[in-house]
Amino acid sequence: MTKEDRKKNKLSGSNAGSYILLVVISIIWLFPFFGLLMQSFRSYATEYGGMVSYIIPKNFSLDNYTFLFSGATNFLKWYANTLIISVAVAVGNTIMILCVSYALSRMRFKGRNLLMRFWLVLGMFPGFLTMICLYFLLKQMGLTQAGAIPGLILISVASSGMGYYVCKGYFDTIPFALDEAARIDGATRARVFFILTLPLAKPIIIYTALVAFMGPWCDYVFASYVAFGYDASYNVAVGLQRWVWTNDYQGYFTRFCAGGVLVAIPVTLLFIFLQKYYVEGVTGGAVKG
Repeated sequence: MTKEDRKKNKLSGSNAGSYILLVVISIIWLFPFFGLLMQSFRSYATEYGGMVSYIIPKNFSLDNYTFLFSGATNFLKWYANTLIISVAVAVGNTIMILCVSYALSRMRFKGRNLLMRFWLVLGMFPGFLTMICLYFLLKQMGLTQAGAIPGLILISVASSGMGYYVCKGYFDTIPFALDEAARIDGATRARVFFILTLPLAKPIIIYTALVAFMGPWCDYVFASYVAFGYDASYNVAVGLQRWVWTNDYQGYFTRFCAGGVLVAIPVTLLFIFLQKYYVEGVTGGAVKG
């Protein structure tokens, strides 16, 4: 066996070991999701909730999903609230971040570097520090409990401009000469932005929208804080959590699992169909600005 053949065999063995390790990690990572899915098909009437010693149900049932859509609970209302908040935040955040990122990437003005550094330092502080202040501010504006939905949208969109980092990095990769050529031809900055820059920034637009959508879709802490005690304003995370706090924990646990599956479906589909643009947005924006 030549030296080159031994090297190839060594590389093959190394690759095989890496694949085995990745498969094992994937199984460990996916196991909780598999358990959640199986629990959602367990019927409380035939199998006593979660008080069993097996994962795969002996009798598959759609009772839990039927319960969610039966109108006996506010699950559809919670789901609609979550969708409204997530879509509104995704649109608002994307517009805000694109405008801020384009301005910081293409324009040079006094205090620009200081502003970027200030936002960078400010972003290091956790959002939990402002929860009490934001709650009382929203309460004075009537945007808690019954008005929790517009309140959550306002809070999420208002500070979104500070998340310009990746988007600005992507805009920096677009040659500035294209802007200069368009400006020489008489195009305004707004026309350059909408007609020239945005079509070239499709990956980062999709990445920004996905990240913005995920925030309120998975939010529990602040959503429960703002909508506390008002069932009709709950998002799906807060509503489902209230189920497992009831005295009938075992009965509602399988319904909680079914709700979790339905919550995961939209996000999973979005990432499956938009994965290409998501990766391009991340890699394209990961440059020094």
